[in-house]
Parts: sequence; structure tokens; C-alpha cells
Amino acid sequence: MKRSRSFAVLLFVLVSACLSPESQALTVASKKFTEGVILGEMARQMLERDDMEVRHRRELGGTRILWSALVRGDIDVYPEYTGTLKNEIFAGEGISDMEELRRVLEQHGIGMTESLGFNNTYVLGMVWNRAERLNITRISDLKRYPKLRFGLSDEFMDREDGWPALREHYGLPHEGVRGLDHDLAYRGLAADRLDVVDLYSTDAEIQYYDIRPLVDDRDFFPDYHAVFLYRLEAARQYPENFQRLRKLEGSLDEHHMSILNARVKVQHQPEGSVAADFIWENFGQETRVPTSSRLDRFLTNTVDHLFMVAVSLLAAVVIAIPLGIAAARYRRLGQVILGGAGIIQTIPALALLVFMIPLFGIGAEPAIAALFLYSLLPIIRNTCSGLQDIPASLRDSAVVLGLPPLARLRMVELPLAMRSILTGIKISAVINIGTATLGALIGAGGYGQPILTGIRLDDIKLIMEGAVPAAVLALLVQGFFELLERYMLPRGLRLKSEA
Repeated sequence: MKRSRSFAVLLFVLVSACLSPESQALTVASKKFTEGVILGEMARQMLERDDMEVRHRRELGGTRILWSALVRGDIDVYPEYTGTLKNEIFAGEGISDMEELRRVLEQHGIGMTESLGFNNTYVLGMVWNRAERLNITRISDLKRYPKLRFGLSDEFMDREDGWPALREHYGLPHEGVRGLDHDLAYRGLAADRLDVVDLYSTDAEIQYYDIRPLVDDRDFFPDYHAVFLYRLEAARQYPENFQRLRKLEGSLDEHHMSILNARVKVQHQPEGSVAADFIWENFGQETRVPTSSRLDRFLTNTVDHLFMVAVSLLAAVVIAIPLGIAAARYRRLGQVILGGAGIIQTIPALALLVFMIPLFGIGAEPAIAALFLYSLLPIIRNTCSGLQDIPASLRDSAVVLGLPPLARLRMVELPLAMRSILTGIKISAVINIGTATLGALIGAGGYGQPILTGIRLDDIKLIMEGAVPAAVLALLVQGFFELLERYMLPRGLRLKSEA
């Protein structure tokens, strides 16, 4: 009984630590592409003051994740584009101008700065020599080549101003177009595995990969002026900070934004340093740029990753083992329990993470909730099968000895099923270690953070900085459960297995 109480107290402490509020007064966020991170760093540095640290949650997922986080109050500021606001967030509302857009935003408690000075619109692009050889200069020219291989970003595939509407607008015949990560599309283009990709007009890769942007000759794409969205409540609470943020209005044009992107993507300079240089050169203002060594990043990511996996797994063990016992004893109830856990297991990991955001916001909490749900099925199933596979003769012996049901469960049945139960927990732990890397998309950190950054910057070392520790951790967990099995298994079963 004391062990159970101690375990419950430990679980409560871990979850409480996870749910404790952040110490920062303001939080900036950015999407998972280079320009968004640079602008996010500019916002963080302009908002920050000597007496107040501002946090930057980098490389979160798509538009909807950041918008939902802003409305909920999980973040206070993030860079966005007017075309995305009109055609994605407020699609179908027929917003015609900036003033109307500003009024609609205010209804949600959100403010918007003036344009930062540049229009980063969508364009389609091809490698220059291939476009030249096929005499393709405009989007409408693509109609002549229905077998061209398209590689379009995932978000572009689903937007109102994305592929379906573009295809209809231009009457393009291309079929079977699939979505992929924006940064991976450039690699496909360079490797001659793709012919046409969607680009942002300020992307540094346009020059680096010698890409020809195709002319939008039928004026499909709207303007995408860069702005900052912010919570009006935060602006009222910290007016001086947001006054400094507004200095960025009108300070950047397309050419200079492209140069800043190139410094990060091509020259591999840190986003924070690039943003700090820009602020110093334009406003004469010194800002703080946090630095961290590879060891510091590894330790931080390891703690974040272990925390997500440990809390979700502990919670799953507490819930799933009793459910597995119930499933073993009551056949019809067991079908419902196993069926429900099986349905959860079929939900794609990223979708499940996004489903958790309305309930828990962004950060570790929704990641832990999603990992907990993924952990249930292996533990429930193995607990149930372990108990059902106990020979009837052993069950009858416990009854003959006069043991009451709870005593039989504790002293006979669970020890005999322990190997199967531990196997289920081990499977859940390994699944969680891999799935937890996706938590970086919603601001949970962990080993997924360097993987995302490495993909964005085409940096294999950064990718390995997250992938290798995740693989090693999975192996260590497997070894740990092998040792735990030897310790927890009844001596008779250990001797039988060794024989």
C-alpha cells in the first residue's frame, strides 16, 4: 500500500511540474521555416527588456497550430502573412482590405502590426535549365506538360489559396500531386526527382538552387505582406515592449529579407545572431542572443524527451493494467476496452497531437496526453492475454488454497502474467520514444527539436543530434526492461525460462 501511495505521489509531482506555468511574461512563436524563425527572433529581441525575459517557441507546426495557440493565450506574438489570414484562417469571409481584416482580428482579441515592408507571396518554381529547355516561364505554360512531377508543401495542398484552387484557376491537368515538407521539396528538385515546387518569393534557396520562379500570369496568388499578430491583452499589459516591436514596421523589403534568409540557410549563421545584427544596423539597439553548446542542447533535449516519455508511460501503467485485468475477467467489456484502445492506436500521431491542443494548449502537456493514449493498447492487450494464458490448473490450485479473489490476483495471477505485462510496457516505452520526436512540432522540445531544425537547414549533423540519441535511448529502455523482468519475475518462472 505504501508503494502505491509513493508511486501516486511521484506521478502527481511529475505532472504538476509539467503543468507549472512558464516564468516568462511574454512568449513569441514561429512556424517551422527559416524566415518565420528569423522574424520570431526579431520579435523576441525587440520585446525583451532587462527586467523581463521573452521566450521564443521555435518551429511550431502549421498556421492553425499557431493561430489556435495565440487565441488561447499560450503564445503572445507570432509572424504571419496577410494572404494566409484572408485565405486560410478567415477563408470564405470575403475580407477585402487591411482595415476589415484588422476589425475581424480584434473580434478574437488579436491585434496586427502594419506590414514589415515586404510581400512574401507563393510562387511555383523549376530548376532554371529545365524550365529554359521546355520554354516554361509562366504558370499557364505548365498545361503543355501534364507529366511534370510536382512536389508541393503539405500546407499548400490544403489551403484555399493552394493547389486545388490554383489547379482549377489555371486548368492544370496534373494528377496525383502529393504533399511533402517544404524544405524537402528543394532537395527533390536538386536531385532531379521533382520538376515543379511551391516557393516563398523571399526564399534563399531560389538563388542557391538556381530556380526560375514562374510568373503568376493570371494573378492567382494574393499579397502576403508580413505582419506580427499579437494578443491585445498582452499589448495593453506591456505597452512599452510592443512599442518597440512596432519599430519593425516597414523596416524590411523583399531583397533584404532574402539576404537574411540566405545568411541562415546558405551561410549557416544562427537566426538569433542574424536578427541581432539587423536590429543593431537599423536601430542601433543591442540585444541579447542566447547561446548554447551542443552538450547543453543535448542535456536539455534529453530531459524534455525523458520527461514526456516517463510521465505518459507512468500514467498509462496506472490506467492500462486495471483495464487489462477488467478485459481479462469480463469478455464483453474486454472487447469494448480493447476496441477503444485499438481505435486510438490507428489515429496518426501528428493528428492526435493536434487534437490535444484545444484541451491542453501547446508544449509538453498535449504531447504527454497523446503519448499516454498511444501507450494504452500494448499494456492493456498484454495484461489481458497474460492473465488469460494462465493454466486453469494453477487458477484452481489458488482457489483450493482458499485465497480470496484479490489475493489470488495479487499473489498468483499478476506474478504469473508479469512477463507479458512487462513486454507490453516495454513496447509502449519504445513507441513513445519514437513518437515523442513529433512533440517538437507543438513546442514540447525533446530530440525532435534538432531533427526539425536539421531538416529545415539541410544539416545532417543536427538531424543526427536528435535521431541518434533517440535510437540509443530506445535500446537502453529495452535493456532496462530485460533487467527489470529478471528482477520482478517470480523465481520459479526465472528458473524455468533459464532452463
